[in-house]
Amino acid sequence: MPNPVLLNNIDHKDLRVITRRGAAYGDQLMAVPTFPAEFRDVQACYPIVFRKTTDGLGFEPLVLFGFQDGENLFLQGERWDAPYVPMMLERQPFLIGLAGNELMINVDLDHPRVSRSEGEEVFKPHGGTTDYLDRANSLLLAIHEGMQGMPGFLQALLDNELLESFTLDVELNDGSQNRMIGFYTINEDRLQALGGDAIVKLHQAGYLHAIYMVIASLSNFRMLIDRKNARLA
Repeated sequence: MPNPVLLNNIDHKDLRVITRRGAAYGDQLMAVPTFPAEFRDVQACYPIVFRKTTDGLGFEPLVLFGFQDGENLFLQGERWDAPYVPMMLERQPFLIGLAGNELMINVDLDHPRVSRSEGEEVFKPHGGTTDYLDRANSLLLAIHEGMQGMPGFLQALLDNELLESFTLDVELNDGSQNRMIGFYTINEDRLQALGGDAIVKLHQAGYLHAIYMVIASLSNFRMLIDRKNARLA
């Protein structure tokens, strides 16, 4: 279970963060959440799909790393085999906290990246923040700001009936048949059929670009299948 606490330079003066990659550090994940402002970077490497939230009342966009729980086809030992690491993974072990209306940095003390003996220093010996923590703070701020635009984007997709469920059937080189279900993508036929006013509204809100980034990302399924075959070989 996560153990988030407010980060401070007294209790955590000697805290360090292990930055190398690996399953031992929480990287063995099938997917992580993303947001429209990140879609351009994400779509260059990974498929972007949607799934229903755990309460079943809404949707969230995800970056896919594999086809089943606990599978990350971009993790090669302690190396991440892609030029871009999604922000929701890169931020670990830090989280955004709130103190009144002020954004604060929380740290998950039980995260496997947290150490007292190795990794990047979080605070300088006299209490100032290190460049590493400054970068983490910028990353958390970008995530927070990106998430602020999520409700409007998702509502626009639902209002225009642009989300549709899909099933991905994959036959691997070993002859096994695999089916991935439970995810949603953009209904391209519905998108093409939208009237001019609806398209203009999506464009003016900045949503049309994000929609096309999702569509473009689907070409990465071919590469993901190739990675799966290589892993099985």
